[in-house]
Amino acid sequence: MKGDLLLARSVVILGSTGSIGTQTLDVIKWHHDDIKVVGLAANKNIDILEKQIRIWRPHIVGVAHPGAARLLKSRIRDTNVEVVSGQNAASTVASCDFADFAVSAIVGMEGLMPTIRAIESGKTVALATKEALVAAGEIVMSKASRHGVNILPIDSEHSAIFQCLQGHDIKGVERLILTASGGPFLRFSKEKMKGVTLEDALRHPTWSMGVKVTIDSATLMNKGLELIEARWLFGIDPMKICAIIHPESIVHSMVEFVDGSILAQLGAQDMRLPIQYALSFPERTKGFCDKINLTKAGSLTFEEPDLERFPALRLGYEALKTGGTLPCVLNSANEKAVDLFIAGKIGFCDIAGLVEGVMESHNVTEGASLEQILVADSWAREQVSKQAGRIRG
Repeated sequence: MKGDLLLARSVVILGSTGSIGTQTLDVIKWHHDDIKVVGLAANKNIDILEKQIRIWRPHIVGVAHPGAARLLKSRIRDTNVEVVSGQNAASTVASCDFADFAVSAIVGMEGLMPTIRAIESGKTVALATKEALVAAGEIVMSKASRHGVNILPIDSEHSAIFQCLQGHDIKGVERLILTASGGPFLRFSKEKMKGVTLEDALRHPTWSMGVKVTIDSATLMNKGLELIEARWLFGIDPMKICAIIHPESIVHSMVEFVDGSILAQLGAQDMRLPIQYALSFPERTKGFCDKINLTKAGSLTFEEPDLERFPALRLGYEALKTGGTLPCVLNSANEKAVDLFIAGKIGFCDIAGLVEGVMESHNVTEGASLEQILVADSWAREQVSKQAGRIRG
């Protein structure tokens, strides 16, 4: 029996071929009578994109890679789907005027401008692209307020907090508590972590995610980014946000109130659950995700993160506290360092070291414009490349 969405929606999915994008389409398939997919945007994976086009028949598709776009056009010439290409392809899809809802799931800073364009066109945004808020949270949330747009979190941790806050005033919150599994290296010593490989880092113990996010989870940088994202999503004092280790990944996050009460959201390790909640908000609908049997779940454990073994999380706290352009530099330096690790050019432990070095050499700008954010983004990437060259040398 299918769930019933009370609000029919026309949706564009930015990053449709990635992990969140494909899982979003799983959810929509369950609710296909209520949600119309009118736009898709991807980088260059046209094999998956072509299959999505033939199933969903969107009005418009964006492909960032021009060569891949040309090939896709030749493959789907029997359809009436419009294909746009180039650096602004996702932004074009995001701003199309025949959708009222956008799922922002492009990994990294490449998702910032499409998210902004979706907001400027008046769409509700279901946000998985955490980097948009990490790098330019004040700008993004100000635009959302100005355009009367809701930002609904898809990250499991922020969805959990969002759910716990329903019916509560943020003024009554003592702390937002984000949970982290600890990744595959939770019990590794610093010495042992020096020898881990890409394959080791991709063996996440509880979640199935894209490559970049999985590596960020292994360094705990993902949690550092999420601290900053939470600050903007919920408009709360940075000092009231923290992260704790919860290896079982059943409690997705918690809210502690000023009276000492703590509300927690529990669920299966399935991203389709927060995706469905965002798509159906403010209603709850029947779904197809596995349910937790609490009598068989076993013990739920919590512990403080070790910031010495996981310096990336410490850097996240520093960027959260300092603000300005430093969170953008943290994020962009990390993106570049992770790319270098994936390419086998640096070691796992070099990721946080490179990010820290770039952060230390950055002159922070307060109240930065979008142009200044983009300059800081480029600068941070260049600095990582320079420092990595010295490591390799």
